[in-house]
Amino acid sequence: MSTPAPRDPGLQPERTSLAWRRTLLALVVVDLLIWRSWAHDGGPASGVDLRGLSALTAMAATVVLAGCGLVRGRELRRGFGAPPAVLMRCAAAAVMALAGSTVAALALGR
Repeated sequence: MSTPAPRDPGLQPERTSLAWRRTLLALVVVDLLIWRSWAHDGGPASGVDLRGLSALTAMAATVVLAGCGLVRGRELRRGFGAPPAVLMRCAAAAVMALAGSTVAALALGR
């Protein structure tokens, strides 16, 4: 009985890491658009209103996703196993929060 040869991950870890970076760049652009929208309506001078809360939620979601991307990148450099369920849950919750804050910012817009 022969043992199977170890799997060669090839360029998959690098591609995954680049995909996380592209996604994070897109999220930062969305954050900046939400913050710009809030700033044009008075921004911090008007207090934390619904649009300000939306901007803060978007920023927090992007920070959580950046953390998930860093953790996953480290895991991919060490091996090529499946991501932990808690990491995927955090990433999914952050994406849902970002989507909700984006919809709220658009709905509250002029």
